Order: sequence, then C-alpha cells, then structure tokens
Amino acid sequence: MSKKDKQLTPEQKAYQKLEQKIELKRPVWKNCIIAFLVGGLFCIVGQAIQLMYIYLFNFTEVTAGNPTVATMIFIAMLLTGFGVYDRIAQFAGAGSAVPVTGFGNAVISACIEHKTEGYVLGVGSNMFKLAGSVILFGVFSAFVVALVKTIVVSIGGF
Repeated sequence: MSKKDKQLTPEQKAYQKLEQKIELKRPVWKNCIIAFLVGGLFCIVGQAIQLMYIYLFNFTEVTAGNPTVATMIFIAMLLTGFGVYDRIAQFAGAGSAVPVTGFGNAVISACIEHKTEGYVLGVGSNMFKLAGSVILFGVFSAFVVALVKTIVVSIGGF
C-alpha cells in the first residue's frame, strides 16, 4: 500500500474502486495499428508527390525532398482550414500528428484560434506557439548532428 493510499478516507477509497470499475479501457493496440496505417498512408502520399516532382518537373531525388515537404505541409494546412484534418486526426491519433503534416496542422490551428485578436497580435504572435518548440529542437538537433559530422570527418573517420 502506498503512502498516498493510507491518507485516503474510506469514502475516497470506495470512490476509487468505483472509478476503476467504470473507467473505459482504451484499445491501445487498435490505436497503435490505426496510427501506423494512417501514418504510412501519409508517407505513401508524400512519396507520390515526390515522384511527381521527379518525373514531371525534372527534380533529382535529393532536390525533390524540399518541395515535397512544403507541399505536404500546404495540403495539411488546407485540410485544417476546411476542417477535414481534425477529423483525420480524431481517427488516426499520433498517425497524423507525428509526420510533417502535424506541423502544418499545429501552425494553422493556432492561427484559426487567434484570428479574432487580429493579424499581428493574434495570428502573428500565436501561430508558432505549438510549432515553435518543433522548430527550435529541429534546428538545434540539426546543428548538433552537423557538428558531430564535422568533427568525425575532420578527424578522418569517414
């Protein structure tokens, strides 16, 4: 018995037992499979967009990555604006939040939420509220990886 349980009154203990009995069990495995499949579907769409850039616009595999990412973010922003992405996210969970499309959704959701406060103080100051940490840690981790690579290459390891 933990220290916290000893401090509970009999009514509180009875309530906790009742709560545990009524609490809905989350289908963790089902949610994981759905997130995996939807995330995979997003990757298939991204791959199709990348192939479109390669074959229709003569990009190389290396240079097609940036416009592909920008297109995926733009599509997610459009779908968020029309209210479709929220339905997808409700169904897919982390499968829609983890890919780069989740970044676009986070930016536009904050914009939509704060548009009544004006474009500068509302939209401009709040649009990176959720996505700012993603940008910060993405840039920082890219810097660390580049630094480690530079050190390894300068030593002559690779």
